Amino acid sequence: MGTLGSRRLLLCCALWGLCLAVDYDGECEPLANSTSDQASTPEVTPCPRAIPGDQATVNNITYLLIPEATRAQLGSAVTVRLIPCLYSLVFVLGLPANALALWVLATRAERHSPTVFLMNLATADLLLASVLPFKISYYFLGNHWPFGEGLCRLTTALFYGNMYCSVLLLTCISVDRYLAVAHPFSSRAFRTPSLAAAACAAAWLCAAAGTLPLALQQQSYPLLGTGLTLCHDVLPRQQDAGFYFHYFVALIACAFLLPLALLALSSGAVLRVLLRGGRRYSHAAKLTALVLVTLVLFYAPSNILLLLHYSSPCSRRHGRLYLSYMVSLALSTCNSCADPFVYYYVSEDFREKVKGRIFRGSKKTSTSLKTSKETLPRSKHSVV
Repeated sequence: MGTLGSRRLLLCCALWGLCLAVDYDGECEPLANSTSDQASTPEVTPCPRAIPGDQATVNNITYLLIPEATRAQLGSAVTVRLIPCLYSLVFVLGLPANALALWVLATRAERHSPTVFLMNLATADLLLASVLPFKISYYFLGNHWPFGEGLCRLTTALFYGNMYCSVLLLTCISVDRYLAVAHPFSSRAFRTPSLAAAACAAAWLCAAAGTLPLALQQQSYPLLGTGLTLCHDVLPRQQDAGFYFHYFVALIACAFLLPLALLALSSGAVLRVLLRGGRRYSHAAKLTALVLVTLVLFYAPSNILLLLHYSSPCSRRHGRLYLSYMVSLALSTCNSCADPFVYYYVSEDFREKVKGRIFRGSKKTSTSLKTSKETLPRSKHSVV
């Protein structure tokens, strides 16, 4: 009996150690599951763009359950220190830079098609900055959302919507630049303020339609036994799994990959034209390449990680991948800080008008402000 008891004890210890070795995502289910369920292979289904949680109803309130390892990662220094610090930096730099740029564009710039695009880009970056205080508070509070379900949905939809709207507007600016440089005469009929406004309206509508499902789905859930309410970071494991899979893949394809391809083609064509002009347009060529590099640098990592998230089963790597995704998502908002300096303040004419507006706001200058896209490629200081 002693030998049999020892074997049973060793077997129990081995099973317990196996459960501890399994990644938190997956294969060791909650204690309520049966032994046969724990031994089964985890179901290969696409998860929502969040950490999957198991539902539990207590007093008619739906809570979510996640493993301790998942909870530890959500409370790590990366999520409660690094990510909110990145958002705070973007807010402190991006809000005044874009607000000042929009103010100067609206009051001093001539109404040409580049001005219309740049005003809408500054507006999108400002709207993105306006929701960052809620996300900053959420992460600094240890992943706790005290603002209610409605504001969680609105913040989530505006956050993603304005980012993808910025990508679409950057593509419109690149195509407009291509028409101005490669076809300066034949494109005059198309490069009008009214058509530019229509293109911007289409970009806003596409971004709103693309993120509408996020505003219609529940995004905040209380975490059982913690007193925390999570916003978008943990969603029910099987809730609309197939829908989220097709939805996010279509969103990335239409709002990022296709615009990125158009931007790359138009920027390449502009570079060819500028490089033919020799050293005279070398500065403009460098800035054209910078626009493409910044877009890829800031937006590609989060979208690639999201596609990788869907390309593998919801087991083992999912938690670490989502943590990396949250960091890359925070880095992508840095593009809203880069836009004012890449598109506006690098122009010497724009900087002069900003100085004049701030220090001599009551005095009217005889020359009107020309945005960087209008001066390309005539000014070596123009933004491209």
